[in-house]
Amino acid sequence: MSAPAPSPLAIVDAEPLPRQDEVLTDAALAFVAELHRNFTARRDELLTRRKDRRAEIARTSTLDFRPETAEIRAADWKVAPAPAALNDRRVEITGPTDRKMTINALNSGAKVWLADFEDASAPTWENVVLGQLNLTDAYERRIDFTDPKSGKSYALKDAAELATVVMRPRGWHLEERHLQFDGRPVPGALVDFGLYFFHNAQRLIDLGKGPYFYLPKTESYLEARLWNDIFVFAQDYVGIPQGTVRATVLIETITAAYEMEEILYELRDHAAGLNAGRWDYLFSIVKNFRDGGEKFVLPDRNAVTMTAPFMRAYTELLVRTCHKRGAHAIGGMAAFIPSRRDAEVNKVAFEKVKADKDREAGDGFDGSWVAHPDLVPIAMASFDAVLGDKPNQKDRLREDVSVAPGDLIAIDSLDAKPTYQGLVSAVQVGIRYIEAWLRGLGAVAIFNLMEDAATAEISRSQIWQWINAGVVFENGETATAELARKVAAQELAAIRAEIGEEAFAAGKWQQAHDLLLKVSLDTDYADFLTLPAYEQLVG
Repeated sequence: MSAPAPSPLAIVDAEPLPRQDEVLTDAALAFVAELHRNFTARRDELLTRRKDRRAEIARTSTLDFRPETAEIRAADWKVAPAPAALNDRRVEITGPTDRKMTINALNSGAKVWLADFEDASAPTWENVVLGQLNLTDAYERRIDFTDPKSGKSYALKDAAELATVVMRPRGWHLEERHLQFDGRPVPGALVDFGLYFFHNAQRLIDLGKGPYFYLPKTESYLEARLWNDIFVFAQDYVGIPQGTVRATVLIETITAAYEMEEILYELRDHAAGLNAGRWDYLFSIVKNFRDGGEKFVLPDRNAVTMTAPFMRAYTELLVRTCHKRGAHAIGGMAAFIPSRRDAEVNKVAFEKVKADKDREAGDGFDGSWVAHPDLVPIAMASFDAVLGDKPNQKDRLREDVSVAPGDLIAIDSLDAKPTYQGLVSAVQVGIRYIEAWLRGLGAVAIFNLMEDAATAEISRSQIWQWINAGVVFENGETATAELARKVAAQELAAIRAEIGEEAFAAGKWQQAHDLLLKVSLDTDYADFLTLPAYEQLVG
């Protein structure tokens, strides 16, 4: 039986949760309703524009900087100065908003915690609502956690030692089926943003910080304009000064890479910076150029390092763009999860993480991401060595960087090919991640890496692309649907043997296997794996 609607404006179609009335207040739901009525139609139009843009890419197999915005790129302007709480961002930790992670991330020693309602969180109603509650509890310092397995207790450090929270709502493409206004579901982005902003904007100001956001999956400057209009509306609605909100945009789609300056311009009174989201970026390249022929075929995911020429073009353009406009440039994810059992694995991985963070700091980035608290000191050392006592290096303008339109999509500049083991790895990660996601887990440790929805997207997209391109692997086998099914069946059997019959039956392994094959093999390529997956998500 559904819970009674907490507001005549809203239909909440979900079982009641502990303390949900603290989040789903009438006033908060009224605010979300106003966001929905004022902005959802524009969001719908922008999703249609995405399809039109993709159709254009399919026809032309190319992209260019926007001619209609040349004046913005040529003009002299800067984004608003960073607030004190966001001026030093040299290390940022990412993760979902469950109670244990909330405490550990805030205590991690990182300057910023990306509190994630997006790719690191499966959007069960429990995760959506209780994640909000955990953040508010943290700001009120009434949060603690005792691990039921280990008995270990967790509590917050002193306020001065805590990371600054930058919250990431869901992307524009996702609905929130559990909350409806005016007869239709509210976009997940408006639910996540609306509840968090309404409850915490003034609370954060009182703490000397503010409502700060990461904006995911942005594909155009018009989508940034929509967010800016939402920020203006929201600040007026609750009566806080314009410009209090700050937003960092993930440049994790290939189309957004051609509109970085315009995205900053649209958000200029609220912009905090841009981030290089590498896995979703690769997914976006495959998605948009999937029928562009052999020159757009990506090799194995692990072969596409940040030193690949087209990835260098992307990151160096991002740093130059940000610093030209006075914004922070934030680097990509170090996803390694340290092993408690294998010191040699850790040694090799830590060296790779250090090299990655040294490169980013040397290239001019102002900070970078890690997925585990043990990586915070490594990344911190890399940026400390370059920054010293300076909070950032926005004064490094990188005027030596020159990126032509074709450089960003020169996939064939990378001297690497897809391999059979790459196919096996894509299937392994895909099945194991989707199974966890269907159980409500969005951030999952797989083979010593923290995987989220972005890495599952690149896995299934590469399977799709390699099959449709007829890739021949080094062992002579051709990528076909039959081969993918064979590898998936072998992986399912291996998982069953690895974890035992009881655990296998208790999980969602067959469901995950079937869903991976569906989104990897269907002729009609699904825009996002999470759309069909959400239909199967319980809760």
